[in-house]
Amino acid sequence: MEKLIFERSSEGRRGHLFPEPDVPVKGAENLIPKDFLRVSPPNLPEVSESEAVRHFINLSILNHHVDKAFYPLGSCTMKYNPKVNEEIIRYPGFASLHPLQQEETHQGALRLYYEMAQYLCEISGMDEVTLQPAAGAHSEWTGMMIIRAYHTKKGNPRSKILIPDSAHGTNPATATLCGYRTVQIESNCKGLVDLEHLKKEMDTEVAALFLTNPNTLGLFESEILKIAETIHEKGGLLYLDGANLNGLLGLVKPGEMGFDILHFNLHKTFSVPHGGGGPGGGGLGVQKELAPFFPVPAIEKIGDRYTLSMDRPDSIGPVHIFYGNFLAIVRAYTYIRMLGAKGLRRVSENALINANYLMRSLEPYYDLPYKQNCMHECVFSGDRQRKLGVRTLDIAKRLLDFGLHAPTIYFPLIVHEALMIEPPETESKESLDNFIQVMIQIAKEAETHQELLTSAPHNTPVRRLDEVRAAKELDVKYNGK
Repeated sequence: MEKLIFERSSEGRRGHLFPEPDVPVKGAENLIPKDFLRVSPPNLPEVSESEAVRHFINLSILNHHVDKAFYPLGSCTMKYNPKVNEEIIRYPGFASLHPLQQEETHQGALRLYYEMAQYLCEISGMDEVTLQPAAGAHSEWTGMMIIRAYHTKKGNPRSKILIPDSAHGTNPATATLCGYRTVQIESNCKGLVDLEHLKKEMDTEVAALFLTNPNTLGLFESEILKIAETIHEKGGLLYLDGANLNGLLGLVKPGEMGFDILHFNLHKTFSVPHGGGGPGGGGLGVQKELAPFFPVPAIEKIGDRYTLSMDRPDSIGPVHIFYGNFLAIVRAYTYIRMLGAKGLRRVSENALINANYLMRSLEPYYDLPYKQNCMHECVFSGDRQRKLGVRTLDIAKRLLDFGLHAPTIYFPLIVHEALMIEPPETESKESLDNFIQVMIQIAKEAETHQELLTSAPHNTPVRRLDEVRAAKELDVKYNGK
């Protein structure tokens, strides 16, 4: 049992949940099989508060995280996680909700869902948004099912999905899972969709083009209007993988580029912590002709009241056990409200400035396959270092010795020895300069002291692992110490 205790502080009145001591739960001994019940107290050490705190602080130091140092992990937008978000989600009105409560008792939560969807419509240029999907890949699956339902309703079920060769791996996986055959579209010499190849593959069997813009090379698809026209001429739909939406906020709306449907990664674009496989937040936006196929229940506003509506006969049905990952949505809502429209635009502007500053600073030291200005991330090749006997993996491991997390490596696949670097908008020039100097030092070490790199890391708690063997022969156990 729990009781709600309020305490006064200089920050105002805040609610906290504390377990009520010494209240036995009747019949608890019958809820757990006897084989799993202790016969003696656990052997826990008696330590002071200081010792306990130091133990967990030292554990956190062994790991790398965005609060510790720069985290240039391309494709994941590992930005800072505002601490105000964590305060807000602990409010009892959010933390103590149960999804099976009566509507009248959680009108505030439904209002937050409704307003969040409206904000995302405004940001994306879509007509309607659902927040039910749990994360990006789940949103992809939901989107593919909506596309299938749309074409089937029109009496024209289709069999193919077009996917660029630079796409995220989830794109072809999702399309295949949904019963489509995937067709790869080549990139041209600029790293963009080859329009001629797209036109060649586009026919009336194509349900949609699965496109990321900016793409995974960090480049804006400059012919996006022609791409949209090519798809729409044959009755296909244009789907945006919103993983790189961090490069578009407040600058351009996907709806204005011709996209019919897109997914959001709330945990990437809107500051929800998701490192280590933590909980994500999805979201799916569509133009009005696709809205009838949205998951139910839908959150609607009738007068001053918010309600859950099942009145969508063409719906694909529910895709989440309830209505979405609520506290992830609360964090994203807080972030949007905190920044406002001008602040969101600055997010993308700063991300673009940081990425281009870093790219031009490192261009003399690492091969740059695509020379044009990038958006929020850039992709180098380690081919120059590979010729000296140093792999991209070695560069990534050496970065750990300087207290820096490695960028994404070996992706996208169309860049040999790829180094995908994404410096989010929250990094200062001093932080970027430090990273640049380290990368320059590593490039010079590759010329003169290759063994330093091939045997790195040297200062981490764990040295280089046999990652293939670790994946195949996973052996994790508690040693009792």
